[in-house]
Amino acid sequence: MSKSIIKRCEAMGLRMTGQRRIIAQVIQDSDDHPDVEELFSRASALDSGISIATVYRTVKLFEEADILDKLEFGDGRARYEDATRDHHDHLIDMNSGEVIEFVDPEIEALQEKIAQKLGYELRGHRLELYGVPIKKRDS
Repeated sequence: MSKSIIKRCEAMGLRMTGQRRIIAQVIQDSDDHPDVEELFSRASALDSGISIATVYRTVKLFEEADILDKLEFGDGRARYEDATRDHHDHLIDMNSGEVIEFVDPEIEALQEKIAQKLGYELRGHRLELYGVPIKKRDS
């Protein structure tokens, strides 16, 4: 991962208030894909003066500045992750909503091959798989 979210915001000339710094740090420290409500919960635990409106505005600002990627997995909640994270794909558990990150070299190669076959140079992609856990049989 490249520079911290705060450093990238400062380099872009974004005004970084104390509350924005807290929200940026919460996002930076997240290992999951939090939505605005979860970011608000985590940020307000650090600063009770942060409002949910501030979190919404900050997330929108960071998204427009290409600091954050907005992810929508069909559950009606926009989730966020640092835009500079290493490339990965997502498997969404349709029962629990858990988002599992993965990288598969075979899938990456197949996507390149398909693009070339269709006459394109692949510049990026997003892959989202949706599934339910396979029930294991009792022995």
